[in-house]
Amino acid sequence: MGLFDFVIDQGKKLFGAGDDPATKIKEAVEAANPGVQNLNVEFKDGQVNLSGQAASAEALEKAVLIAGNVQGVSGVSSDQVQAPPQTGQIEYYVIQKGDTLSAIAKKFLGKASAYPKIFEANREVIKDPDLIYPGQKIRIPLN
Repeated sequence: MGLFDFVIDQGKKLFGAGDDPATKIKEAVEAANPGVQNLNVEFKDGQVNLSGQAASAEALEKAVLIAGNVQGVSGVSSDQVQAPPQTGQIEYYVIQKGDTLSAIAKKFLGKASAYPKIFEANREVIKDPDLIYPGQKIRIPLN
């Protein structure tokens, strides 16, 4: 999939000064269980490198978003993750100030009432459809 950029000072606060960021990020991905086996996480200077085997392209995308939507992460590389090719059309979107899932659904999917589709595609990084924040990166399933 490549390298994904994230907003370094936004996101979930997972680790502090005494924590190992790679361990904390790995725990977060494994807790969400997106479907990545033999997961290995490396962290250096805000960059996360993932390796392992993903059960699907969707599982890989979710692992990348879980790892990237963390405060202190500026990029995630998934080049070392083996995954089946993407079969659907996906777009990524960085939430802006004032956005709602309904507004994003209207923009990308044509109707505001389609917001549950976006919410379901991002359950690992969006716990409540009313609680999204600027800088958060999400996936938009277009089909």
